[in-house]
Amino acid sequence: MRKSANPVQRYVAFLRAINVGGHTVKMDVLRKLFERLGFRNVETFIASGNVIFETPAGNLQQLEEQIARHLQNALGYEVTTFIRTPIELAEIAAFQPFSVAETEAPGTSLFIVFLPAPLSDRVQRQLRSFRTEADDFRVRGREIFWLSRASTAESPFARPLLGKTLGVPATVRNIKTVRKLSAKYPASPGEVKGPQNAGPRTQ
Repeated sequence: MRKSANPVQRYVAFLRAINVGGHTVKMDVLRKLFERLGFRNVETFIASGNVIFETPAGNLQQLEEQIARHLQNALGYEVTTFIRTPIELAEIAAFQPFSVAETEAPGTSLFIVFLPAPLSDRVQRQLRSFRTEADDFRVRGREIFWLSRASTAESPFARPLLGKTLGVPATVRNIKTVRKLSAKYPASPGEVKGPQNAGPRTQ
């Protein structure tokens, strides 16, 4: 990779379609694929497609597209990529759109739906129509906070419907995974928030 005047930035990439739906990728293979792009200090976190790496700071959308193209060429199928900075990840981990009583109720899970861009007002209205006693949603920037009070397999907002409803690619992680990632990879002095961040937006 050509040397850049931009400071080196740590990023977390959340990859869609890794070790789900019959697509199996070993983590050592995934790390090597990222290293071939010239990224440094590449690490993976559990086997669900979470990759931590360092590269000179730049345009996040271009970086997402570069990684997605590289992975599709190497693996033979589309791997949509969603990048967040440690600062953004810390904000996501700390944000509490629901009460503690709600999130800690038996049988309840809180998921983060990562998006490529903020949802339009029209899609947000459509998302609100899916609220039920079992599922509730809050939107903040490029994430949806999905409170599921039942099995996701039983939810009308299951993953296949999620993509059709939003009309954009998305990937889902449990809030516990996000918080562990944020705690293990905190922001370092000088790290930036991310040029593609659109700021908070709630509903």
